Amino acid sequence: MWFRIISVTILVICAYLLGSIPSAVWIGKRYYGIDIREHGSKNAGTTNTLRVLGKRAAIPVFVIDFLKGFLAVTLSNLLAYNESMDSNFIINVKIGLIFAAVLGHIFPIFAGFKGGKGVATIAGAVVGIYPPAILLCLIVWFLSLLITHYVSFSSMLAGVMYPIFIMISPQTNHSIPLIIFSLIVAVLLIYTHRKNIKRLMAGEESKIYVFKKRENKK
Repeated sequence: MWFRIISVTILVICAYLLGSIPSAVWIGKRYYGIDIREHGSKNAGTTNTLRVLGKRAAIPVFVIDFLKGFLAVTLSNLLAYNESMDSNFIINVKIGLIFAAVLGHIFPIFAGFKGGKGVATIAGAVVGIYPPAILLCLIVWFLSLLITHYVSFSSMLAGVMYPIFIMISPQTNHSIPLIIFSLIVAVLLIYTHRKNIKRLMAGEESKIYVFKKRENKK
């Protein structure tokens, strides 16, 4: 019993510290001399980095944030070597590690507890639990972005679809903890995008065009 508690506690702390790596803040300060949290939407995430610093900065930010979530979940594999910990217990631990990583991203100890929204970190984390669901969410996100040109709306839509995909899949619809987790993820994404929702309703949200038409040169 005590071994379980100590092991899980250590893993949760490690997951939080992984999530606390402020990629957008560090890259912005190191290579551009600015704190991304003082520009644009003031969010330390991929979208704001893309708007303020461009693709060259946004791509590594997304990759690092994605890997933070994925690596946090894979920490649970360390428990698989103990026969006393069954698969259901490990799934519950994975969910706890995801929350710890996302909490670290939103409130990073390495950046004054002021971070991003956690979309990329959640995406990386859920890949570690059930990859098909996040693949479908990415398709929804991309199609929505092509149609609406709003990253925030597309992220929220993909987040809302995540629990739906979990509940309709025969491989995951029997796991009550996973279903509850997916619903919390959807609510969390909407909550962290509440400022974006206000800008969307006011028609003030910035648009991003994936494919821009080139102007014909005369």
